[in-house]
Amino acid sequence: MIIGNVQALAMAGLPAALRAILEREDCRLAALRQREDGRFQPEDAEWFCHIGPAQTEPAAQRHTEYHRQWADIQLVLDGSEIINASQQSLAQPEDEERKADLFIASVQALPVSMRLSTGDFAVFLPGEPHQALCAAPRSERVRKAVFKIPRSLLEV
Repeated sequence: MIIGNVQALAMAGLPAALRAILEREDCRLAALRQREDGRFQPEDAEWFCHIGPAQTEPAAQRHTEYHRQWADIQLVLDGSEIINASQQSLAQPEDEERKADLFIASVQALPVSMRLSTGDFAVFLPGEPHQALCAAPRSERVRKAVFKIPRSLLEV
């Protein structure tokens, strides 16, 4: 996992492919905040972004997920949330694949907790478990951009 703020991308140590996405004019914070909710995918891009509102909840009510083929960049556009995560795989054979490449972990051991506010982002590479949209500390409405980056863009 990688955390950072879009106003200080150089400090985040992002892989070149991810930094190039967040440096695009149409992916700057102001541009994303003005964009309508829904799916955003530039022409000829292998990645896409979903923009929209969500409600945070107590961590006990949130699921832990991971992906095998996609990386996430979760960028808070408005509001604040806590994301819990682990630096180690939690994958188990009995984990539910709720939809294509969205696995719900049956194990909930998440020792890392980060609070993200407007402009902050967290990157979760394939296999890295994360529990997003946890209340910080009260439930609130947030608006996020979640970029989905295919594993092939990360491999050298």
